[in-house]
Amino acid sequence: MISLRKMNMLLLIAGACFSVLKVSAQKVEVSPSLYNSSTIPDSLKENANSVTRFYYREMVVKSAGKAVIREHSVKTVLNEKDEHEATSFIYYDTKFSDVNAAELKVYDSKGTLIKRYKKSDFYDRSAVEGVTLISSSRVMIAEHTIVNYPVTIEKIEEITYNSFLDLFDWSIQGKEEAVENASCRISIRPEVGFRFKLRNFRQQPKKASEDGYEVYSWEVKGLKAIKPEEGSEDWTYLPRVSFCSNSIDFDGHPGDMSTWKGFGLWQKDLNKEVSTLSEKRVEEIKKMVEGLPTDKEKAKFLYNYLQKNFRYVSIQLGIGGLKPFPASFVDEKKYGDCKALSNYMYTLLKCVNIPAYYAIVRAGANEEPADPSFVNDPFNHVILCIPFKNDTTWLECTSNTQPFGKLGSFTENRNALLITEDGGKLVNTPRSNISDHIFDSEVKVKIEPDGFAKATLNIKSTGEYRDMFIGWSSIKTDEQKKALISFLNLRQPDIFTFKELKDENGIKEWELSLDYEKISDMVAGSKSFYRPRLFDLWRATMPVVEKRKTDYFFDHPMLKRNTTVISFPADMEVETLPTDAFFKFAYGSFSVKYSYDKDKNEMRSITQFELNNHIIPAAKYNEMQQFMENISKTMNKKLVMKKRV
Repeated sequence: MISLRKMNMLLLIAGACFSVLKVSAQKVEVSPSLYNSSTIPDSLKENANSVTRFYYREMVVKSAGKAVIREHSVKTVLNEKDEHEATSFIYYDTKFSDVNAAELKVYDSKGTLIKRYKKSDFYDRSAVEGVTLISSSRVMIAEHTIVNYPVTIEKIEEITYNSFLDLFDWSIQGKEEAVENASCRISIRPEVGFRFKLRNFRQQPKKASEDGYEVYSWEVKGLKAIKPEEGSEDWTYLPRVSFCSNSIDFDGHPGDMSTWKGFGLWQKDLNKEVSTLSEKRVEEIKKMVEGLPTDKEKAKFLYNYLQKNFRYVSIQLGIGGLKPFPASFVDEKKYGDCKALSNYMYTLLKCVNIPAYYAIVRAGANEEPADPSFVNDPFNHVILCIPFKNDTTWLECTSNTQPFGKLGSFTENRNALLITEDGGKLVNTPRSNISDHIFDSEVKVKIEPDGFAKATLNIKSTGEYRDMFIGWSSIKTDEQKKALISFLNLRQPDIFTFKELKDENGIKEWELSLDYEKISDMVAGSKSFYRPRLFDLWRATMPVVEKRKTDYFFDHPMLKRNTTVISFPADMEVETLPTDAFFKFAYGSFSVKYSYDKDKNEMRSITQFELNNHIIPAAKYNEMQQFMENISKTMNKKLVMKKRV
């Protein structure tokens, strides 16, 4: 579902080059001692999988659409967790950039060169194989297999760009990576206009003027490795600096990037003349919705029409994958990428006089939202917004299964840039709540006198749970069984069958049948010990942390319910029924109630878990940790049955 918009931006920034612009060229020397791993300070080895001994990046921006970058790094890899550092990826676009140089060198622990990969040794292939139908995005790859640790990797990369939107982010430090020496320098013409944003980093740049360029530079030394906290997101704690120019000129399309309005006007100009269909086709579309009384019903009908008749295919050609293919192309071919399908849906609505907005957004679970205070292009996906009065509706146009008006965790609670007639307008996409992500299950278990048990499990799911089950619908039967047993943490059944039931109004239903020769956990004399549920509704626990620094992220808010009824044979009766429990914390609650019907010889449990907010502030972590620990203890309690006397 993800478009490759961001990939194409990376093609404009991810490489590194500096060869032809002498005006700001800085000769950099790497001390021979930095290739010898024994010279790494002990303080930098703590919690580190790798240590950046030397890093230098320089960008020279000659104009709004011309830039040259050089990147030179020396990194010592301490263990296999960072073995990927021995692979060099240089992304470029055959239309918008040129790789001038590429080199990868490998040194042993004493700093002796053991392998060198020149530019001609790099493998050049499509950057999006298996993802997109056609693309001009390329990647050059050199991969070295590490035999012994520590090993030092040196990379030199050079690229010239003739179009870009963002300048790039300087990622100062990665997870569990220490930094001994790192610097970044940007030389830019004043008329282009330069802006930067410090993220999890406080150092202001040194500023200078040189040969008609404004020069900004940063240098850091001795950064200890950062060990990520469980459930954290990289963007919330890793230091980096974002860069952008005020003026842009992408493939001959100039624009003003200093405001969100200006960015939107630039995108609006790209989108002109791609949202029309023939008069005959317009009349056909109007007839399709004839008789529907409201605009919302018409929009829903057209969205369902899109889902049933068109499919998602990524095509990254033209202006860096930024301009949508015309609606007429999609209408004829019956496919398109996120830009093309969203633009097509926009066109369908325009045919029946329903206003809508093309909206670009950063997609991905818990991805960093666009920063209202810093105009740049962090986006990688396109959706559609319909501004119904008092009921703004958002559409994910790449999905054939998403309910009308639901986005899901892929793009929810994110800043999206609406492309309006007046330019760009940054607005927040909806935040889902527990009713949007429901996992509701009913279990009936019948235990025979010989211990054999037959169970039936009915599941109703919405939101992300529904998406998960729909995803499993398309895989092989054996893989479905494995996925279901793993997700539910079921005891391995002797016989396991399942069938998909209806999928209506955004609710997906499944039915599972399971046979067990023995379902009790333990038998001691006349007593038998059972789990009071076929599966645990919630089993996650969190480590104890003295002082949490970062927020904890779940994928989404949720509501999980389970009702379990276990029928026992006549020669058994209950001895110990687990006790009821109720726990809560600032962002969730858990309850379980047990009852025993002596006449039917049945035990019933009703369990419910609620998470009202999927982002838990660091200050509430300890409260959540204790909440989860209490649930875990409760889930471990057994139902004890005994033989009747």
